[in-house]
Amino acid sequence: MKIGHTDILVGIKAEMGMPKPERPNEGFLEFFVDCSANATPKFEGRGGEDLGTDIANTLYRVFDNGSSLDLKVLCINPRQHCWILYVDVLLLECGGNLFDAISIAVKAALHNTRIPKVRVLESDEGSKEIELLDDPYDCIRLNVENVPCIITLSKIGHRHVVDATSQEETCCMASLLVSVTNKGTLTCFRKIGGGSLDPASVFEMMETGKRVGKALHKSLMTTLAKEESLGKKRQKVGFLG
Repeated sequence: MKIGHTDILVGIKAEMGMPKPERPNEGFLEFFVDCSANATPKFEGRGGEDLGTDIANTLYRVFDNGSSLDLKVLCINPRQHCWILYVDVLLLECGGNLFDAISIAVKAALHNTRIPKVRVLESDEGSKEIELLDDPYDCIRLNVENVPCIITLSKIGHRHVVDATSQEETCCMASLLVSVTNKGTLTCFRKIGGGSLDPASVFEMMETGKRVGKALHKSLMTTLAKEESLGKKRQKVGFLG
């Protein structure tokens, strides 16, 4: 996904594993963010590694609630088997507004994810085996409608802007990251940068984040539905066509 001068590649792979003890009836997500050294000179050395860890931790916070995704559909056998979704994010080019662009790319990737259905078979001895169904079109799809998007509001002077470029970010005193659902509900927020934000500015920025977030979700879901519709109409070629 490319937004302006920010280029991001997100891949999701599913692997069977064991549910977490505190959530025995759910699968879970793991996030890995890699910032290519070619994206910007700032990522040379440990700069990209530190930013990747910060972005991954932010994604964990965004998805750490029961309303973003129905993780129970990823459970195969309670307390024994579940699907683990590994979300790999590769930042290829840095043109500003990374958190927002990555959250959009992750939501789009989850929307396109297909997870094969499995059947749990119990033998006469009482042991259980996992059988993967053969039909590649009979799969599980995640409902991403409630997955939040991140909106970054950058304070510049007495105003704040959204979708800041890298040049605008250098003029920014501090930024507020808000995680917004499709209904405009804030699920979490955090301040980044060394400057301070007064309470009035924070409230105004949060209200702007809600408004922008709702519009972003509507536009994104419309685009994803359009892309899926066009994909079905494209002529299929090759052995699997």
